[in-house]
Amino acid sequence: MLGHLSFDPLVSLSGFLVGALVGITGVGGASLMTPLMVLLFGIHPATAVGTDLLYASITKMAGAVVHGRQGNIRWRLVSLLALGSIPATAVTLWLMSGTDRKSAHAETLLTTSLGIMLLGTAIILLFRDVLMRYETRFFTRAQAPKPRTIAIATVALGLTLGVVVTMTSVGAGAIGVTVLLFLYHRAAISEIVGSDIAHAIPLTLIGGVGYWIIGDVNWVMLGSLLIGSIPGIVIGSYVAPKMPEKIVRTVLAVVLAIVAVKLIKL
Repeated sequence: MLGHLSFDPLVSLSGFLVGALVGITGVGGASLMTPLMVLLFGIHPATAVGTDLLYASITKMAGAVVHGRQGNIRWRLVSLLALGSIPATAVTLWLMSGTDRKSAHAETLLTTSLGIMLLGTAIILLFRDVLMRYETRFFTRAQAPKPRTIAIATVALGLTLGVVVTMTSVGAGAIGVTVLLFLYHRAAISEIVGSDIAHAIPLTLIGGVGYWIIGDVNWVMLGSLLIGSIPGIVIGSYVAPKMPEKIVRTVLAVVLAIVAVKLIKL
């Protein structure tokens, strides 16, 4: 198997590029990798989601180490997110295990859901600056929410991410980072990205292992992706402060919108 993996440069190159995007923006892992597996490599949507969840958990471990060394992880924030996401992931996996994921109806449902999530991600990426300007005006005019309210909202966000990420493997980056920027408006974006990546590790690992147990992981594809993605996310995490994040984010949003339309039309 290892010999075969070493001769799959297109998959490894895809892993490297996506890993670099994750390191730079905190977004792009599942948003690009899952549709790539479905549209470019012909992987069944359920298997693509399961494979991508394991892929994301391993690559984000490397990114979290870099962000942790740079002091960009708020561990209390990560714990609050996990308090909601881990139970939600377990329940979602249990519900999915009792369905026929290989049927034509299930495949259509999965690709459509994935397309909708990608489209939502693209919109959030394009209009994040507008949302952040609104957030700034809101907090200058209104009383800042109490820490307990923010904590409850963070757990609720984790619960939502647990469901949508387990079903589609998409959402932890764009949705998570944007909502966290709103909730923790005084935090640096590097801290939000670092914390989001750290939280994605248990979320995607539990989800990926769950898909493995129910038989929806392509190990050959996973190995090929990891060959490229681990160095990609490490490099991306180091160069993130020097990159024009807004330009990268805009290009990524346009690509996601195009891919979303293709998936919805399948």
